Amino acid sequence: MMRTSTDDRERTGRHLGVALDLGYLDLTEYEDRLAAAMTARDAGELARLTADLPADELRRRDPQARARRAGHARLGVRIHLAAYLAMAVLVTGIWLTIALAAGVWYPWFVWPVLGGGLGVLGHAIPVRLALAKNVSR
Repeated sequence: MMRTSTDDRERTGRHLGVALDLGYLDLTEYEDRLAAAMTARDAGELARLTADLPADELRRRDPQARARRAGHARLGVRIHLAAYLAMAVLVTGIWLTIALAAGVWYPWFVWPVLGGGLGVLGHAIPVRLALAKNVSR
């Protein structure tokens, strides 16, 4: 059987804490299982401590996992915004080059800039609303 690490024991402890918060465990059972988790030597011992609990719900409500998902969502929006800004600078530069060379000053660059901006907003607003909803839970 595979030996456990401190991270494995702490993760199981967090899951047990979530189970206590959700009412799946009473305080005495939580303390007993937590003590067993902190002294567990292999993965099988840890698995037995949470086998009768809803694993998906415990993982979904794990505060560290929730914070990690929120960080990834924010990073995705930042990357999208950076790509948008690079595109806006590029098309504006192309427009300016063509305008200076050909003398045609129609501001066509606003259309891709507006379209890309709508895409960034369509990404950022739902992420922000979802993160605000998770904070209020």
